[in-house]
Amino acid sequence: MNFLIGEYECKLDAKGRMVVPAALKRQLPDVEREGLVVNRGFDGNLVLYTRSEWNKILAQLSRLNQFQARNRDFIRKFTSGATELMLDSAGRVLLPRTLLDYAQIGSELVLVCNLSKVEVWSKAKYEEKLNAISEEDFSELAEAVMGDFDMEGGLNV
Repeated sequence: MNFLIGEYECKLDAKGRMVVPAALKRQLPDVEREGLVVNRGFDGNLVLYTRSEWNKILAQLSRLNQFQARNRDFIRKFTSGATELMLDSAGRVLLPRTLLDYAQIGSELVLVCNLSKVEVWSKAKYEEKLNAISEEDFSELAEAVMGDFDMEGGLNV
């Protein structure tokens, strides 16, 4: 699996369209044919998925027991608002107004690659989120999260 890298500042036009940056598009070879899926994130942001990544998530969700109310509630809440995006001839996608309102995204936004997905943030909210973690806190967080990893993909035992 190829992981996405980069952070891109973008602007929305008056209709809510965003040009997908060329450097990001190069990392998404099937994006012009398959499009993207945008959905609500967990942190007041939006998340862009390739179609294949979104299908993997749906496959995982389909294995949840739908006779349990909390599973149904999670699936309903997680998938609500999910929208397929297709690039137009100018390489733009139209972000739905309801999702832009949810994430409080105005004309300036930041695309942040996060493993196999791309987070979409209001520029101001992203800067606030990053600045909420001091360098010292980040160092402690890194130790807590990664300190027991053997860097070959597992935990040190």
